[in-house]
Parts: sequence; structure tokens; C-alpha cells
Amino acid sequence: MRVFHLSHTDLDGYGAQLVTKNIFENIEFLNSNYGAEILIRIDHILNSLKKDEKNFILITDLNLNINEARYLDERVKELKNSGYDIKLQLLDHHASGVDSAKIFEWYYLDVTRSAAKITYDFFSNSYEIGSIKKLIDAINAVDIWLQDDHLFEFGKVLMRLLDEAKELNRYMFPKESTLYKHELLTLASKFLEKSKGHILLDDNIYLLKKEYFTIEKRDTLDNMVANYIVNLLSRKKDNLTIFYQEKKGILTFGIQNSSLIGNSFLKQNLDFYFFMNLNGNGSFSLRANNKIDVSKIAYNIAKGGGHPNASGGKIENFKDCFFYHQAKESIEELLKNS
Repeated sequence: MRVFHLSHTDLDGYGAQLVTKNIFENIEFLNSNYGAEILIRIDHILNSLKKDEKNFILITDLNLNINEARYLDERVKELKNSGYDIKLQLLDHHASGVDSAKIFEWYYLDVTRSAAKITYDFFSNSYEIGSIKKLIDAINAVDIWLQDDHLFEFGKVLMRLLDEAKELNRYMFPKESTLYKHELLTLASKFLEKSKGHILLDDNIYLLKKEYFTIEKRDTLDNMVANYIVNLLSRKKDNLTIFYQEKKGILTFGIQNSSLIGNSFLKQNLDFYFFMNLNGNGSFSLRANNKIDVSKIAYNIAKGGGHPNASGGKIENFKDCFFYHQAKESIEELLKNS
């Protein structure tokens, strides 16, 4: 069975995914904020289903409005009628989904528990989940704000841990970003049994991140993250390559510390002339290593500018992108016409 688990982009959403990670092997994790992104992620799932396999679509910690729920329901019914084997289940706790829950049988709503807790309880009767119950209880305590719960303070630290786990951008590295957050939660759970575990966890957040990003040797966190991301980019570079007047470059989308990462990548990949990072609002930065004048690229595609080795600008009327390939197609079109 192939499982597609779509969840929210907060502690509760990733906590719900940690439950299914402990159950299913063949699973794809997706995350979404509210708004247009939800249906885009749902369409991605629907287009990824296989007719010759059992497919399980699970949505957690996201409430669908009537139109979104009806769209999903109709699409799944169409696919089932054409021979697809699909199970659909939504588990949520947001009261704003009450109208959808009344209409669609696959829409389970319980406002008294967090989505992570609902997900754990939903599967615990049928599957061996592992020793994460106390972690899920901590997530539940903070997500529905049970201030008198003995795990509330631990949950607060977990919330900050996930909120600040931005080192791997989820649009550029969707799989790696999700697994990073899952691993942080797993590492954090080790502090649950310690005296004043919430304080110890708070003291060790920085060290947990450094532990995750250690490749060969310990360094500053910025350098370790940069090295980790440069290694990722080097492995994926064939699919990230763009061209400006036959000069090869690499495009990233929404990464932090793009100057540090860009310079490191160019030094390690000498066949690349420039490094470009695009942000969701259409702003971009360009870096070079004395092999091309990137200020000319910035000017030609967006009337931007700067220095020969460091420039930038902003693309007007840039359309929202929720997948890397969408951003890449937009930039390739601009570069081709410049």
C-alpha cells in the first residue's frame, strides 16, 4: 500500500506525521499551509496515485472548507470509478471544519484533541506505533493549550524547536525538510524522561541541530548547515542547472544564507559560472566567482544590479510557486529571453 500523508506545517502537523512514520514504510509526506497550497498538494497526491496498487490518502491538521472537501471527494470518486483502489481519511480538530465533517464520512473532526493525538489514537488500536505516546501527549498539551498538564512546558519547547527549524527550506528540499523535523522531534523525546526535561531540551536545541548537520567535523552551525546544503545541491545539481547565454548556473529556491552557500557551492563545483537563489516574493540574489558578471544577469532579467560577483533584484508580478520546478520554469523563461 502506498500512503500519502498531507499535514500542516506546525508542531501538531509534523507530530501527526511522526505517528504514521512509525507505522508505514511506503509513505510520502507532504506539508501545506492554508490557502491555495492545499489544493495544489492534493492535486499532486491525486496525480501520483497508481492504478495497480492500493492507495491511502491521509490528511491531518488541515481543515478543508466545503469547496475543497467537495473537490477532493469528487476527484476520489472519479478515480475509484475508473478502477483505482483508494482509501481517504481526514483527521482534524479545527472547529471551522464542522460543516465539511457533517457532509463527508471520511472527514473526522474532534475539537477536544490535537491532530497528532487524534492520529495516534486512530491508529493505536490497529498498529504497533512505538514509544512516542508521551511525546504526542506533550504536543497535545501545548497545541490545545492545557496549561495545567504536566507536559505543557515540554510542549512549549517543542513548539519553538519546530518553529525555528528553518535550515532546510521545505519548497527546495521537501523530503529533507520533513525528515529533519521528524528527527528533531525524535531526538527531543529523549529528554522526556529526564528531571526538568523541558529545561534540558531548551538548553540543548542548538546542540541537537549541530548533531543533525554534522558530516565530518563540528563547526559553527552556519558552516555546518551550509556544508550540508552544498552537499545536497552537488548531488542534485543536474536537475537544478540553468543557463544564461550558454553559461551554466544553479538555481535554488528560498534557502537561507544564500551568500555563504552560493560561494561554497561555486568553489566546489568549478564547472558552474553562477549561483542564483529565488525567494517566494520574486526577489533574487546572484553570486559568481570571478567567471561571469552577474550584475548583467540581474539587470537583463529584472532591471536589477549590484556587483560583478554579487547582485540581485526583484521580478515584478512573480506568481506564487509551491514546487521547485515551477520556480525553475519561470526563471528559465526569463533567462531565455534576456
